[in-house]
Amino acid sequence: MLNSKEFNLWADGYDKSVNLSEEANEYPFAGYRKVLGTIYDIVKSENGKNILDIDFGTGILSKKPYDEECSICGIDFSPKMIEIAKQKMPNAVLVQHDFTQGLPVILSDKSFDFIVCTYAIHHLNDFQKIRLIKESISHLSVGGKVLIGDVAFETTKEMRQCKAQSGSHWDADEIYLFVEMLKPAFPFMQFKKASFCSAILSFSK
Repeated sequence: MLNSKEFNLWADGYDKSVNLSEEANEYPFAGYRKVLGTIYDIVKSENGKNILDIDFGTGILSKKPYDEECSICGIDFSPKMIEIAKQKMPNAVLVQHDFTQGLPVILSDKSFDFIVCTYAIHHLNDFQKIRLIKESISHLSVGGKVLIGDVAFETTKEMRQCKAQSGSHWDADEIYLFVEMLKPAFPFMQFKKASFCSAILSFSK
């Protein structure tokens, strides 16, 4: 289970930490803006109006569609992150929940045009990842998509190369995505690189 206390402590400086890593083009946030921008562009171009943001953090991604009058629902396990996001999106439905346990029961009868998850799913082990993606797909409206943006690779070889280049910065506690692992469960998934260490993965019904 994730430690909400650690993320509560990180919440106030989260956006700044991400920006510093992204601007330096360093692991793990190289390509961060491209990942979020691409996901937003997909949601907007396909007229998504009802969006679930899994582990939304401080609401960086959801704020723009929220301002464009999209309906935003989000889950996050950190009360401090929720507090910050609520200031940005006062009318969004934001639920405290540990997504290592799947989606909360409160969403059992809900469906969404898009379900997005950025820089969070690496906290799950491979079994939990597959379970969450399958559960999310089951909550899609007709024509909907699950979009995941994160540190991700096509092969384990690419991941090992990134690890070697990152040296002491590499976070050994994270379990990153790679296509080799997911393809057997999701043969029709789409993978689009955003940087040397990040990508967007797309899943449909």
